[in-house]
Amino acid sequence: MKTYTYNSLNKQEVEALCKRPKMDFSEVSEQVRPILDDVKASGDEAVRSWTKKFDGVDPDPILVDPTNIEINLTPGIKNAIDRAMSNIFRFHREQLTHPIEVETESGVVCSRIAKPIERVGLYIPGGTAPLPSTAMMLGVPALIAGCKTIVMATPPDKKGNLPDSVVYVAQKLGIKHLLKAGGAQAIAAMAFGTETVPKVDKLFGPGNQYVTAAKMILQNSDAMVSIDMPAGPSEVLVIADETADPEFVAVDLLSQAEHGSDSQAILVATQNADIKAIQRHLEIQLDELPRKEFASEAISKSFILIVDDSEAAMEFSNRYAPEHLIINTKDADELAEKVINAGSVFIGPWTPESMGDYASGTNHTLPTYGYARMYSGVSLHSFQKFITMQKISEEGLKNLGPAVETLADLEGLDAHRNAVRLRLKKLEERGQVR
Repeated sequence: MKTYTYNSLNKQEVEALCKRPKMDFSEVSEQVRPILDDVKASGDEAVRSWTKKFDGVDPDPILVDPTNIEINLTPGIKNAIDRAMSNIFRFHREQLTHPIEVETESGVVCSRIAKPIERVGLYIPGGTAPLPSTAMMLGVPALIAGCKTIVMATPPDKKGNLPDSVVYVAQKLGIKHLLKAGGAQAIAAMAFGTETVPKVDKLFGPGNQYVTAAKMILQNSDAMVSIDMPAGPSEVLVIADETADPEFVAVDLLSQAEHGSDSQAILVATQNADIKAIQRHLEIQLDELPRKEFASEAISKSFILIVDDSEAAMEFSNRYAPEHLIINTKDADELAEKVINAGSVFIGPWTPESMGDYASGTNHTLPTYGYARMYSGVSLHSFQKFITMQKISEEGLKNLGPAVETLADLEGLDAHRNAVRLRLKKLEERGQVR
């Protein structure tokens, strides 16, 4: 990891550190578009064909009801999933909002209510390992929100089977539509709908560059589908001072680096932090990781930033806007109050990122690539839409109507003005306000 000193950098150099590796989707998009077009035109047949090509398996049928699948999980795994789901449910249930009703002035009542997005698609990556955690993070808030149709997609293995852990989550959530496909073909199937796969209104879930490109293309297409957020490589920024245990700091950096070679693992350390010990433990722990190849490359592309104090550390963190922010300092609680840009924050020495990734209750589907400046992580509200309403009495129209007439005149919209004027005339003719 390269080391920089914060107070020796100029503005341009700091901005350069905040930039992520360039994502060029032009080439990927050209590979993805034929898949999307094929699925749109040929439905299930295209999904099966592309799945056979990329995953070496021809799932038939492509859509199954998880309640009909027998699974084999140990009691320990089931208990771990159950506990995680319970915490995720409790945290997201508290995000339910009450309708808002405000009488902005006499006779003018405005309200706002939440309604579920009716049809949602949840993408659960496969690849090197099953990800029941993502199934929980997306499925639980969809269930609480009251989404009527939930389609969950995940790649099958070489025998055409789905991970027992993901199926178990789907069973517990009562999901009826489980798509045995991954990649761009799964995203397209949910976006357009096929003979068997219901069309959805919004797509959720992380994935590789092909999945990301598919989501980004489809949200601007005639599929009429939205997505949760733009996504890039996963990342963590760790703030550490002299009180931080070097072993903890090292393992927190590696727990992110092992996601993939393009992951970002940034250490922002105060001058009195034991950086040499952190680097030593990085080497020791890295050598023991099964995913050493991925983690090693990610670490080699990451950096250490030396700052004068924790205030400067937080200043840089807010500029960087990390997906995950770990604050491992003596003043962690105070620093947490100064967070402006971050996907999710982990406070104190006993709060590793993995707790939030799996079971504390917060959601692990978070904005990356600096999008934490303007995007929130997935929450219950991601599965809802908010509708405003207004009801105006005769008194309210009489009181506020003239102002609306004036504004409509100002903008040259006569029909807008007349919609009020005609009603006011009726009231005037009746000579009273009820």
